[in-house]
Amino acid sequence: MTFVVTENCIKCKYTDCVEVCPVDCFHEGPNFLAIDPEECIDCTLCEPECPVEAILSEDDLPADQAHFLELNAELSAKWPVITEIKDAPADADEWADKPDKLKLLER
Repeated sequence: MTFVVTENCIKCKYTDCVEVCPVDCFHEGPNFLAIDPEECIDCTLCEPECPVEAILSEDDLPADQAHFLELNAELSAKWPVITEIKDAPADADEWADKPDKLKLLER
């Protein structure tokens, strides 16, 4: 099993989660983070750290977010690993909990 970064991370990209990850499975894109499902050890440490609740266990993914499992695998193979917390985008709070952000994902 793995954890999955879901749509709510898009344009928020808080990095609190990467600091607690013991295996460095997070990868950073322009406005989204992805978890490498091959690296994730299901330790559960990242999930409570996300201030916008964008990280879920794959077993808990709602149907409308299920495609993020494949998307995380795809993007984590392309993007660099991130291991340290960074400042969130200046407008991150404005994007929290906004629906339909997938079209805003920058690859």
